[in-house]
Amino acid sequence: MTEQIASRARDSDLPIVAAVDGSAVSYHAAAWAAVAAALHGCRLHLVTSAALQTGYGPAPLLTDKDIELLRRDGERVLTEAKRIARGASSGDAPQISTEVVFDPVIPHLIVTSRETRMLVVGSRGLGAVRRGLLGSVGSALVRHAHCPVAVVHSMSATDTVSIGKPVLVGVDGTRNSEPAVALAFEEASRRKVGLVALHAWSDSTGPVVVSGGWEREAGEAVLAESLAGWSERYPDVAVRRVLVRDRPVRALLSEAENAQLVVVGSHGRGGFTGMLLGSTSAALVQSVECPIVVVRERTLT
Repeated sequence: MTEQIASRARDSDLPIVAAVDGSAVSYHAAAWAAVAAALHGCRLHLVTSAALQTGYGPAPLLTDKDIELLRRDGERVLTEAKRIARGASSGDAPQISTEVVFDPVIPHLIVTSRETRMLVVGSRGLGAVRRGLLGSVGSALVRHAHCPVAVVHSMSATDTVSIGKPVLVGVDGTRNSEPAVALAFEEASRRKVGLVALHAWSDSTGPVVVSGGWEREAGEAVLAESLAGWSERYPDVAVRRVLVRDRPVRALLSEAENAQLVVVGSHGRGGFTGMLLGSTSAALVQSVECPIVVVRERTLT
């Protein structure tokens, strides 16, 4: 736990960065990021890319006039995102900076993530063709970013009903879930809500064992060990422990219906060294309706 506290301290002066592209869902992401920045007392940086998405082949030659038009369109997107961000955070609006870049947005954000508290993106952008699919930007960032990545879907969960709901964290007892538990406690504390810690103690569906059984005892031990010390550090956070005999994705999706935020590690007990994103995390970022944060241990330069 000491390492997790030190990591959060290193992040204290870093901004939250939100990528916007003019789509409605990216503006939801900007709203969520503004509230998060206000809660953390840090700067919000809004970025959009004016680079043409050309795919394969040589990039088209752009005149100075073309570049100026692209820049102005990017500034238009940022102006609207900034207006929405200020409105979402009300009187507690954080300091907001904006940036139009002419580099492809994915590699730019991956580099930026080394000096960022959290990246925030919409679940899909202007190029999305199906509502259920995670956009290319979000998909790349949850796999390659060096900081936590928040993916916001069609709801920013900043309304008066949602902000009273708890934070939900998936706990599997592996080292990969430790940063997720740390972030989940901090988010619950700053949002002044409870925390639901869920452990799916069997990957097969079946009736819940009410009492007894080595599997349930093992699951209780996993939760107890994973949460040890955090309740003492965050005495203001009421913790509800949930043990289920079910597949993690289904259990977390069910519990997420009454959560304002889901927090998961980048990969869990079924992963392997060097794995970029586990199956549970990948399925959740595609399917969960409320904002979700995928956390891995920060890669330091």
